[in-house]
Amino acid sequence: MSQETIVNLSKEDAKKTGLISKETLLSLLEDGSIDTVNLAICDMQGRLMGKRLTADYCLENNLDKGTHFCNYLLGTDFEMNTPDGYEMMNWENGYGDWLALPDWSTLRIVPWADRTAIVFCDVYDEKTGDPIPIAPRTLLKNQIEKAAAKGFELNMASELEFYLFKESFEDLHQKGYEDVETAGHINEDYNLLQGTRNEPFYQKIRRNMAKADIPIESSKGEAFKGQHEINMRYSHALNAADNHIMFKHGMKEICMQDNLSVTFMAKPNHQWTGSSGHIHLSLWDKRAGENVFYDPDSGNHNMSETMQHFLAGVLKYSRDFALFFAPYVNSYKRYAQESWAPVNIIWSHDNRSSGYRIVGNGKSLRMETRIPGADMNPYLAYTALIGAGLQGIEERLELEPEFKGNAYKDKNIPRIPGSLYEAIQCWEDSEVVQKVLGEKAASHYLFTAKLEQKQFDRIVTKWERQRYFEQC
Repeated sequence: MSQETIVNLSKEDAKKTGLISKETLLSLLEDGSIDTVNLAICDMQGRLMGKRLTADYCLENNLDKGTHFCNYLLGTDFEMNTPDGYEMMNWENGYGDWLALPDWSTLRIVPWADRTAIVFCDVYDEKTGDPIPIAPRTLLKNQIEKAAAKGFELNMASELEFYLFKESFEDLHQKGYEDVETAGHINEDYNLLQGTRNEPFYQKIRRNMAKADIPIESSKGEAFKGQHEINMRYSHALNAADNHIMFKHGMKEICMQDNLSVTFMAKPNHQWTGSSGHIHLSLWDKRAGENVFYDPDSGNHNMSETMQHFLAGVLKYSRDFALFFAPYVNSYKRYAQESWAPVNIIWSHDNRSSGYRIVGNGKSLRMETRIPGADMNPYLAYTALIGAGLQGIEERLELEPEFKGNAYKDKNIPRIPGSLYEAIQCWEDSEVVQKVLGEKAASHYLFTAKLEQKQFDRIVTKWERQRYFEQC
């Protein structure tokens, strides 16, 4: 996208180009500064689905009424197939419509697109007016509301690692994603000189995200060729998840404009370092505006009793909720010994071999969750963390002692499931998953995971042919 296009968007009513009000949108539609409005929902896989509405349609219709979409969008696989077996969407029920209602607090101008705005929507049953219980954004809102009922609010942030390629998505698809070359030939972890090779692109990403009101704290080279990390600034939990989704979507769109491509797969190649999706979380008193994780009189790294209960809940139920941290077959290829991806469900202070790392001090005291990969759906991963932590507070769980040393070498501590099969079993055996999510959502996502595993099991891979074709 040209700089001129960005400048044209900077009218008196929208100089900041990012988050705007509905009233400002209407004025920009009137004068032609905006001619396209995207209404978007997030699907189970963390992708934005929706419609592009014209300016004339928006001005002639009440956008508060939202838009309809086929309910199959929350019951598909990656290829958009409609597998049999989903309770809430199937041919017996006719694959009817659900309603996407805009959350106007998410309305923003898209700086990298020509005269375009986007607004995130929540999903409702139009007949009853009830939110759809399986929608990812709804699941997160439910946990935020549970926290609010206890007087808490949550600040959260995502750190995302990814690989950049100097080929388009179409080119890689034509090659079957084989023999791909990363945008770099040297490990660039923290190396400013190596990162310079792709800095014009990353600078473009940071600037465009700032214009979209998605604050980026930093970017840096990561631990393999062509791997990079971008850290988003903390925000209230729902806004942080929205920013995460918009960042990934926006980065892919900007890649398309520049004939580049990017992947957020947890493990794109068995020889490469996996891509993590770390989550930072702190719990705050809604009225006092203070971090309730912090207790200056606590000898346990200043962690309050509330923080210790919360962390104990996360530790106890990490295996139960593994499907929300690592949702795909490939997700579990990332969990390898001494690979920078933790395999142990323990906590430590500033120890990267632990699944949960305590960092910061005072108002910045927080827990860093190192378990998820970059392939997570943030609404679901955030839901699991909050739900497990609130369960720990409710049960007043005691926090186990801090682990010290190299957690990879300790064989006596719980580990994250080693496969999607194992994670499915943990979910299916869990009582707390249904308690936190509700029966409909718990069974829906269990069925989705089983479908993903079943699909993988029937595919013959290149590895199998190379290993067995001649030798068997």
